[in-house]
Amino acid sequence: MFHRYFFLVLACTAWFLSTSIVASAQSGALRGHVIMKNADGTTTRVAGATVDVFRTDLAAKYEAKANAKGEFQWAGLPFIGEYIIAASHPGAHPNFLEGVKVGKDIDYEIELGASGDGKRLTLAEIKTHMASSGTAAGNAKASPGDAAKNAEILKKNKEIEESNKRNLNINEIVGRTFKAGNEALKLKNYDEAIKQYQEGIGADPEQGVLYLQMSEALRQRGVERFNATIKSADTDKNPGFDAAKQDFRQAAENAQKAVQFTQKEEARTDAPGIAAQTTRKLNSLIARMESMRLFVTKVDQTQADAGLTAYNEYIAAEPDLAKKQKARMEVAQMLVDAGAADKGFLEYEKILAEKPDDPDAIYGAGLALFATGNEAKYKDAANYLQRFVEKAPDSHKDKEAAKAVLAELKNTANVVPEKTPPTRRRRP
Repeated sequence: MFHRYFFLVLACTAWFLSTSIVASAQSGALRGHVIMKNADGTTTRVAGATVDVFRTDLAAKYEAKANAKGEFQWAGLPFIGEYIIAASHPGAHPNFLEGVKVGKDIDYEIELGASGDGKRLTLAEIKTHMASSGTAAGNAKASPGDAAKNAEILKKNKEIEESNKRNLNINEIVGRTFKAGNEALKLKNYDEAIKQYQEGIGADPEQGVLYLQMSEALRQRGVERFNATIKSADTDKNPGFDAAKQDFRQAAENAQKAVQFTQKEEARTDAPGIAAQTTRKLNSLIARMESMRLFVTKVDQTQADAGLTAYNEYIAAEPDLAKKQKARMEVAQMLVDAGAADKGFLEYEKILAEKPDDPDAIYGAGLALFATGNEAKYKDAANYLQRFVEKAPDSHKDKEAAKAVLAELKNTANVVPEKTPPTRRRRP
């Protein structure tokens, strides 16, 4: 029973810390393509079409040319803006779309009229047209004399108008709640932040960035509740711990959704788009890793393998070597804390395969073997701990704890480490 008591003492003396993740989610991608409907009813992509994006809530305009496939894209437009896309091309009738949303991973389609003056629409002209015609698309005026085509375009524009009205409302809610939630989260007003993100998700349940921020707010609130309960003078601490555990559970669920939505994104090919997409995916993986660590160790230890998967996927995506190594140490400790000490030892062994003299990994490997409760492994545990004591500086925070475990192993299990042979010096 000694090893269980000892780890309880260690757990009580270790303070529960929070590490915040600031998601880089203030901008999003916008893409689409331009087509022209031919007289025979077929459509063709319009290469080189001029595309203008107007931000209507602020004075801003973005310009681009469609590529050879008629495609256009921007990698990082402000997420909370309200937009109109206008397209034009020599010899074609221009068109526009209202109520466009950024960061939705929608391939917006703009259809130009087959004949026209090729005029490039200004924002003022678009607003005038919208006010006079009540339609959200500028190609309501079809080719003269083609009644069937005119009716088809009007029908399509009506559908676009209705869809854009819904999108405008959704965009307003998502933008407002995203901004308000982030401001509340910055002030550590977790209840308000969660409330705002929930409203945004209710309006648009496919916004991965909202799940990401929701996960962060829940995780931080759970940490705050957990720490407050530890310090509380209440004799019954279960309600406080239960509330924190519920936050950890929901944080993990929301982080998983954030990862799923980023995985569904169509792969970008331009450099800015690739960079923005990589950042979104990495932030989601970090949020899931952090939330799963708390969920596994504080809520459901049977999910240790799921936690290990979350860490491995993050480590595979993380380009920073130091951060990779830190995550490897964390997942090894998570497994030990979750009662999967054998698996935790294997993770420490992976670290030592790359860094044989890492004192923290040596110490962790020894404690992991000790935590298995298998007396057959106590000898190896003692060897690791003795190796740590010999290599670690006296200032190392865990050195005295390692000595204490070695002393108890000797006194209670009659286990002593093997003597490390001295390193032979080469003759000059």
